Amino acid sequence: MLLMMLVLFGALFLLLGSGVWVGFSLLALGWIGLSQFTSIPTGDVMASDIWGASYSWELTALPMFIWMGEILFRSRLADDMFTGLSPWMQRIPGRLLHTNVVGCGLFAAVSGSSAATCATMGKMTIPELTRRGYDESVVIGTLAGSATLGLLIPPSIILIVYGVATDQSISRLFMAGILPGLMLISLFALYLMLWAWRYPDRVPPGEARLPLAEKLRRARRLIPLLGLIVGVIGSIYAGLASPTEAAAVGVVLSLLLARFQGSMDRWVFRDALLGAVRTSTMIAFILAGASFLTAAMGFTGLPRDLAAWIGTLGLSPWVLLAALTLLFILLGCFLDGISVVVLTTSIMLPMVEAAGIDLIWFGIFLVIVVEMSQITPPVGFNLFVLQGMTGRNILSIAWAALPFFFLMMLGVLLIVLFPGIVTFLPTVMNQ
Repeated sequence: MLLMMLVLFGALFLLLGSGVWVGFSLLALGWIGLSQFTSIPTGDVMASDIWGASYSWELTALPMFIWMGEILFRSRLADDMFTGLSPWMQRIPGRLLHTNVVGCGLFAAVSGSSAATCATMGKMTIPELTRRGYDESVVIGTLAGSATLGLLIPPSIILIVYGVATDQSISRLFMAGILPGLMLISLFALYLMLWAWRYPDRVPPGEARLPLAEKLRRARRLIPLLGLIVGVIGSIYAGLASPTEAAAVGVVLSLLLARFQGSMDRWVFRDALLGAVRTSTMIAFILAGASFLTAAMGFTGLPRDLAAWIGTLGLSPWVLLAALTLLFILLGCFLDGISVVVLTTSIMLPMVEAAGIDLIWFGIFLVIVVEMSQITPPVGFNLFVLQGMTGRNILSIAWAALPFFFLMMLGVLLIVLFPGIVTFLPTVMNQ
């Protein structure tokens, strides 16, 4: 197992460091794992797995939410978000950097996907904030960290996967994700305040102070976006649509809102559609490589061996959670978040239940740790999305996102010390 890990880590760093496209690097890594450490016919697995990854109904939500983000980006809705939020952020240390945190929190409540949140908010905030003079590396780091909220704040795709895999109530998992999501938003905002206080020269000067009446008038421009969130989430909780169908609802509502505001014409529609195709194709190609790598890792038995090895150590609950945290971060270096959940859940659950850990709580713990892996190289998915959007080196993006990795680590520690952060709302809901 150790030899396999060393070979795979070395191969991936060599491929990425040589400038090979991420999708090709993941495919090559899977090929090495299968051909060198198993007797499985590599070509057959690659062909069937890439095809299987390309038509998944659940993944249909991703391009639909990205299309919705393209519409928001090209219409007045994106400007409205900045116009509505910026007057309330001007006097907060860090100023408009907080729009990444709050905006990602709002969009996470629509998309349920970290990649979709990252791609959508990146389209809207990176050009606008850099134009206003904010440090691009801080903007990218803030976006990389805050976009992971798409995995936690309901409706979360990965929580749906976990609920199905563990036979837990998805609605209770959604409720359990609300307070931890707000906790992480608060931690991110507090960090930006401290950073701005420490480096005041790296924050552009604020605009003139506005009277309260003017702030409220501008805040009214947030109503369409809030209506979009209510429409998407409401369609799920009302039982009118699945999360995938709700993505289509979001596209329709964003088109109607943009048209109603007079910012939608045939050229905007065409550009939004082509932009969604380009971004979705980039992500889909990476997903295909990640899917093949996941299958290859499954055949080699590496994730199962790591999980089984931890199970043989007879650890206490605290030490078990620490070991699982390290394991999931390590697996996140190779696999996407959903794959980590699917590959390890069946092995982890018996030892988690034996340790007396609540499975609803464990689901939120798992999602936050998987969030951390979204911004850790070499296979941090948000890093790939931002690399494709900005053209920057993936290691520089990872370095910019590093503070948010530690903030999420702090979030994990807080829910371990105060489990009521997770369990309060589901308990109240059941009463």
